[in-house]
Amino acid sequence: MSARLHLRAKGLYVIFGALIVLCLFPVSLRAQTTYLDVDCTGATPGAYTTIGTALLNATPGTFILVIGPCNENVSISSQSNLSLGAYYGATAALTGNITISNSTNIYIYGLNVSNPLGDGIDVFDGRSVTLDTCTSNGNAGNGLDISAMSDVTVNNAGSFDGNLRGGINASGNSFVNLNAFAGLIDISNNTGPGIWVSQANIYTLGHTTVENNTSAPGSNPGYGLELLGGAHVQFGALYGPNVISGNPSGGAWLQETAEISFFSIGQPNLIQNNGPVGVSIGAGSQATFAGLPVSGSPTVAAQITGHTDAGIDIYGNSQVYMFGPNLVQGNGSTTDSRSAAIRLDGNSEALLRGGMISGNSGPGLLALVNSSADFTGVSFSGNAKGVIISCDTSSFMVSDLVPPNTNPAAGIICRTPHALGNRQLPNFLQIPPNWSALKAAHNRYASLAVKH
Repeated sequence: MSARLHLRAKGLYVIFGALIVLCLFPVSLRAQTTYLDVDCTGATPGAYTTIGTALLNATPGTFILVIGPCNENVSISSQSNLSLGAYYGATAALTGNITISNSTNIYIYGLNVSNPLGDGIDVFDGRSVTLDTCTSNGNAGNGLDISAMSDVTVNNAGSFDGNLRGGINASGNSFVNLNAFAGLIDISNNTGPGIWVSQANIYTLGHTTVENNTSAPGSNPGYGLELLGGAHVQFGALYGPNVISGNPSGGAWLQETAEISFFSIGQPNLIQNNGPVGVSIGAGSQATFAGLPVSGSPTVAAQITGHTDAGIDIYGNSQVYMFGPNLVQGNGSTTDSRSAAIRLDGNSEALLRGGMISGNSGPGLLALVNSSADFTGVSFSGNAKGVIISCDTSSFMVSDLVPPNTNPAAGIICRTPHALGNRQLPNFLQIPPNWSALKAAHNRYASLAVKH
């Protein structure tokens, strides 16, 4: 990860962790906690029969514990320090929508939401909202929609699958933290993008899968990740691998000065078999693929394989930065003259430090229209016709394969503008963020949301 993105990721995570800590209370307060029981089946004497009626009687610090199934739309508005969900270790089905607005420190646990008429879960102007072990699947709209400067954590595990407009939407300067420390967060089989971000931030440390998100006539394209309007995404792999696979429009698509960092701390990022392009970076956007050896780390930090056009496509004054044990392999098609492992077009740049580019149907690097590549320590093998890099007459490269005053290595069809060598770039150690506050919040719910 570049220093700028690394510090931003670390800062956002620390700030968000601090917000979670503020909502934790000692277990000794259990006796003072207000509990409201909801049994939507009506089988529990004295329990509320809808979540809505229980919310009318909730005060700060209340636990609303639900036995489902429930069939209603739930509105949490102007509430604080509220916990709502199934008993710990159980789940409750909700047919309808959950909307959280103008509220702070809201903890939702174990609810399986499905809304035949619209979005599953909406968060609007919500502060420190946590969805712990929840699902929002099979909705007529989005699985989860976050807007208006909200901050939301998906904690422990969750899924946002099979929705008709998309999996997770984030906009309006919101922050979304995907924190699957003990399970999987799955965002798959949606009609529309798996994750759509505009003017917002998303952070994951894995184990996150974004697979088989498709498009239909009149719907959003089926990208795994669609990032617009200055979106900032940190896609890290710590708890388990991240997998972006089988999305027919492409794995990730960046436009309008969006940024993404795929980084590895002991687990790989797998970007594979996504339509024509694995990662498409355009219109002033930037992507980083970062992996430094750490204890127990895989041999590959990011693996970009099996795309029919290019593994990585950079165009329109955009940049890619890759360092560490990344692999770009098996991309392109023999029938596509623009196929390449990494393609640069329209004043774009590539900085590559280490990694392997092999077995692609096209050159390892293709540079077009005033683009440039600066690479060193990269292993090239088995690319079409043995071409390492091919440039048009307007593009250039600087490489360790062209020492000063010597002939270039075979497979280079590109000019070097000077004999000053590669730009010197520092390496950065990858330090896992402190996620103990998020785990503590999960443990607190576990200790309090039990039969009383």
